[in-house]
Formats: sequence, structure tokens, C-alpha cells
Amino acid sequence: MTSGSITFDRKLLAAFTLYITALFASNTVGIKIMPFFFGTHLSTAIFAFPLVFLTTDVVGEVYGKAHARAFVLFGFVSLIIFLSFNALSNVMPVSPDFLMPEAYDQIFGLSLRFTFASLIAYIAGEYQDVLSFFFLRAKTGGRFFWLRSNLSNCWGQAVDTVLWYSIAFIGVYPLKTIILMMIPWWAFKVGAGVLYSPLSYVGIWLLRRDTTVVRS
Repeated sequence: MTSGSITFDRKLLAAFTLYITALFASNTVGIKIMPFFFGTHLSTAIFAFPLVFLTTDVVGEVYGKAHARAFVLFGFVSLIIFLSFNALSNVMPVSPDFLMPEAYDQIFGLSLRFTFASLIAYIAGEYQDVLSFFFLRAKTGGRFFWLRSNLSNCWGQAVDTVLWYSIAFIGVYPLKTIILMMIPWWAFKVGAGVLYSPLSYVGIWLLRRDTTVVRS
């Protein structure tokens, strides 16, 4: 599939499949929270969401900035389509034979505010990740991928976290409470990204094997 200077080969499509799967998993099964250390709690999105940022870093490293930005744009459009279907399903009447209407509404009845927060945080955080990754790439002469990836991830996740919690909870909780929720969640996502760093090198190796590299 070709769009202008952006070409998707089979390996890039496989990477996009991983990217979209991680993105949708974060926004669906990620509503579950689990206990963590020192009385804190984590969303199960912690397993999937760091892969979203790492995938754009890997794709950007091999294929260039245009492809990484395309991933972000296509992911954003996919989320809008998914949330539109979600909203349509929620307003449809419930059949008397459907046994779990309350559970369905609890799981899929996302508020407009939370939905807006997710979209804005995702698009801003991901674009900041891509921009900072390529800024650092230019500064390091293309060396130290692990450092560039983790630093850009650190910044992109910070933007994502601050925007989501701000849009979702300002006016609901005191600012101090919101900040105390932001910091551990951001730290956990960054930490998971660091742990996943070895997978980034596996991804780069797989994408570069017998692949014509297109840099933009």
C-alpha cells in the first residue's frame, strides 16, 4: 500500500498490527486496575501502552519520520472510528433477552470527557514522542537508540499523562490529588518502556532483515 512517499511492506503492516492491537488493548482491557507496591494501583494498560510509543520509535528508526507519524495518524483515526461505533452501540435499545445491560454500560459507557481526554492525550503524546525522538537522533548522529527511545518515551508519556489526567479530572479532584495520581502512573509507564527496550532491538532487527529502507 502506497500513499505519497509512505510505503507499507509486509513487515511494516505486521508492526502496525502490533501497534493498533496495543493501542486498542490499552483503551479497552486497560480499564481494569490491579494492586501494586506500597498501596498503589496500576491499570492493566501498563502491559500494552508502552508498546505504542516503542513501536513508533522502532518504525521511525528503520523507515523514517513520515512512517512513524503515519502510525500516529492512523491510530488516531482508528480510535475515532472505534469510539464512534462504541457510542452508537451505547445508544441503541437493549433487547429483553440481553442478560448483562448494566455490565455492558459500565464497561463501554465511556463518558464524553474521558473519551476526549484519551484522544487528545494520545495524539499529543505520540507526536511529541516522534518529534523528540528525531530531535535526539539528529543530535546523536543516529547513535544510542536505547537512550533516544527512552528519553523520547519519557517526554511523550509525560505529555500524555498530564493531558489525560488534567482533562479527565480537573474540577473533579483537587489539583494535589491529580498530581499524586499523575506521577506514579507516568513513572510506571516509563519504567515499563525501559523494561521493553530489548524488544525494540528485536523489532529493529526484524524490520531491517531483507527490507528496503525508505527514509523520510
